[in-house]
Amino acid sequence: MKGRSQLWRHHRGVRLDPRGGFTPSPVRLFDRTAIAGILALSVLAGADVLGFGADIPPLVLPRINGPVTLDGVSDEAAWSGVEPLPVVMLMPNSGAAPSERTEVLVAHDDAFIYVAGRLFDSEPSRIQANSKERDSPDGSSEWFGVVIDSFNDKSNALAFFTTPAGLRWDCAVLNDAEPPTRQNVSWNAFWDVAAARNGYGWFAEMRIPLSSLRFQDVNGRVTMGLIAWRKIARKEEFDSFPTIPPKWGFWGLFKPSQARECVLEGVYSRKPLFLTPYALGGAGHSTGSVPAGEERVRTTQREAGLDLKYGLTSNLTLDVAVNPDFAQVEADDQQINLTRFSLFFPEKRLFFQERSGTFDFNFESSDGTRLFYSRRIGTHDGELVRIYGGARLVGRVGQWDVGMLNMQTAALDDVPSENFGVYRLRRQAFNPYSYVGGIVTTRLGRRGDYNLAYGLDSSVRLFGDDYLTAKWAQTFEDGARNSPLSFDPARLRVVWERRTSRGFSYYGAYSRAGPDYEPDLGFEARKDFSLVRSQAAYGWVPGEPSRLYSHQLSLIGSVYLRNQDGSVESAEVSPQWSAKTRSGYELYLFPSFAQDDVREPFEIAESVVVPVGRYQYASAGVEMWTPDGKLLSTGLNLDAGGFYDGWRVAARVRPRWSLSADLQLQGDYLLNRIVFPDRGQELTAHLAKVRALYMMSTKLSAAAFVQYNSTTNAVIANARLRYNPREGVDLYLVYNDVLNTNRPAAGLPRSDSRAVLLKYTYTFSL
Repeated sequence: MKGRSQLWRHHRGVRLDPRGGFTPSPVRLFDRTAIAGILALSVLAGADVLGFGADIPPLVLPRINGPVTLDGVSDEAAWSGVEPLPVVMLMPNSGAAPSERTEVLVAHDDAFIYVAGRLFDSEPSRIQANSKERDSPDGSSEWFGVVIDSFNDKSNALAFFTTPAGLRWDCAVLNDAEPPTRQNVSWNAFWDVAAARNGYGWFAEMRIPLSSLRFQDVNGRVTMGLIAWRKIARKEEFDSFPTIPPKWGFWGLFKPSQARECVLEGVYSRKPLFLTPYALGGAGHSTGSVPAGEERVRTTQREAGLDLKYGLTSNLTLDVAVNPDFAQVEADDQQINLTRFSLFFPEKRLFFQERSGTFDFNFESSDGTRLFYSRRIGTHDGELVRIYGGARLVGRVGQWDVGMLNMQTAALDDVPSENFGVYRLRRQAFNPYSYVGGIVTTRLGRRGDYNLAYGLDSSVRLFGDDYLTAKWAQTFEDGARNSPLSFDPARLRVVWERRTSRGFSYYGAYSRAGPDYEPDLGFEARKDFSLVRSQAAYGWVPGEPSRLYSHQLSLIGSVYLRNQDGSVESAEVSPQWSAKTRSGYELYLFPSFAQDDVREPFEIAESVVVPVGRYQYASAGVEMWTPDGKLLSTGLNLDAGGFYDGWRVAARVRPRWSLSADLQLQGDYLLNRIVFPDRGQELTAHLAKVRALYMMSTKLSAAAFVQYNSTTNAVIANARLRYNPREGVDLYLVYNDVLNTNRPAAGLPRSDSRAVLLKYTYTFSL
């Protein structure tokens, strides 16, 4: 259930991003007065115009009436007096009664929240549990769990889920489950779960420590938000408490703004302390471009370090890392770049993923543009840089969400030792669904070089599903003019949107980045541009008689303008149709019309170059996904049409096969065929990925990830054996290898680099 997984699948691919747009005419730069007015409007418009958030009394959660044996079956006397929550169907027939009897019980004591699911099934032999892996993304299994908005801020929450196999899955929900960042799926907490199956169905019990949630109490009274839901895989059915409108589709099940407020009485927050040392050892070699037959550089690793997690107050958590290591991190997914712009690679290191939503300051979802990009810390031009250590402080002070991160790296070649800092403040304002905030990033070198940036942002729910979002940032660095009154080192984004997939929706955005805007701790795919995006869409949720669960027509487009002369750098418009059936099939159709003004030639592969020129071309694409609930499911893509002064055909297939609860296979194959007939240039690019996961139990698993990229002539292999007897204790055996596939022609060694590592971590609760 991680990220854009099979279970959490939504609009896939850049073309279907709801933040696309098209405006037919260039827009000149806003003057200072207009920009100030827009920022002010996003603040002043925060009045709750339509009085949304009706006055529904909170649900008082009962206290558990005795000890609970965590075995999945909630038959202890302690559960007597705990009334099941009323559950209704969200999909495929919104508002209907669940097709199978479903009872959800939630209670608490001084230290824990207890959740029980009595998930009856009239066909128990058809219950699906196809994974045992911790944090499994498997969409073909049954699921049950809760989403808890522990601060009741209507925007952020923590999710805890399990399957009939008894696995644990948890995540942090961000931004009211809205793009670009819906979840931080690498967040892990200390909690316990057990599941059981019999001739009546399957049953689950969870014990979630209150110390894992973090919350604010007022004289022992705590108000939280709660969502509970169940998935019946073979029926593609989702049943939930409370009743959630279908206009957000699946993602409505994670929206804290839709949670039912619940009150816990006699509960006081605690200050946990966890100490997690690690030890690592390994060996390998690195050859780089050394010709075959020459001596390889042998490497050995012996490392040790520790992490400390401490609750400074009831609302603030301090994490300290000393010599952090990321040996167990999975290799990056290979990409093929067919553009002249930088590619975005997501963060996979756990330390930077945990609580990452606190530091989010994103500008564009389609290309990953953001003011803070954690991969700038500990890497330089593709090389790893040692991190001496650092600290992170996150939580809440009064009404403010607080985040502070500071890391120190070692020197590498000509790069001096550097200090990186990120400081974030955000608070709910005007109504429960809006916020204002700010951020500061710093990059300081020992030689006196520096790069500083600040940002201000707000997102205001104006009325109904309409939101106004505004973001502003500026950068300052050594050797620059650093004028705070200039637009040159600044970045702006303003968005007005209606967030719904039912009925009429729209999205309009204006962005601008100045020529001197240089966020050293951020990610920018382009420089010195203005961007206009817009979208108009109409969606239908037909109701029970139709075979379609939902479908939508939309018109999406974008225009990038050069700030220097206002000329169009690139533009695209795409009418689209998407549909999802009640049985779980999904279909997307997206013709596209593009224009690109190339002023400098760029290379997409060796001897394949796009020359200077103004290009216009059209293409069409289709994408289909089979139901997640099947043991074998797949996604199919086909794009074909013009590509600059030639043509391109791209085909992609992404199968996933759950052979059993012990073994899962997942593949991804992408073929790009590009031909420029007038210039006699062509490219056939293959990108293949295979993931295999074997789970001996919920505690012991083996995973392999092998990739082949024909454009780099490399096979990248990553294998991991993980033993996780309990939360906080891990033993990893990791094997990494990069193999050259064209070594006879290029005179390269068989293996470019290889390493075998053993890592052990143990968490002490003090």
